Amino acid sequence: MLIQTRTITVQPGNADKVIERFSQPGPLDGREGLIDRTIMVNKRTKEQEEVVVIIRWESEDAWKSWEKSPEHIQGHRDKRDQTKPEYIIETVVNMYEVKRHIQ
Repeated sequence: MLIQTRTITVQPGNADKVIERFSQPGPLDGREGLIDRTIMVNKRTKEQEEVVVIIRWESEDAWKSWEKSPEHIQGHRDKRDQTKPEYIIETVVNMYEVKRHIQ
């Protein structure tokens, strides 16, 4: 299993905008090898809010297939000319290979 996390730090009062964006149906939905998405929010500080999107894949190959797909590539082309919203402070993306899953 492969897990991708995307941590988006935003100015206070803007987490719901990010949550809405990542909650919308899109080309990722129904993608072969996609297990699920989880969206979490941390509003514990007054200075900023943090939204964490967790995307779980069956395998690294499933994720690579998505990364190379025409839908994914076109999505990045479409966003190339868009400016980042001013309320986004930082975005950090990480990938994790699951070594052990305990239920």
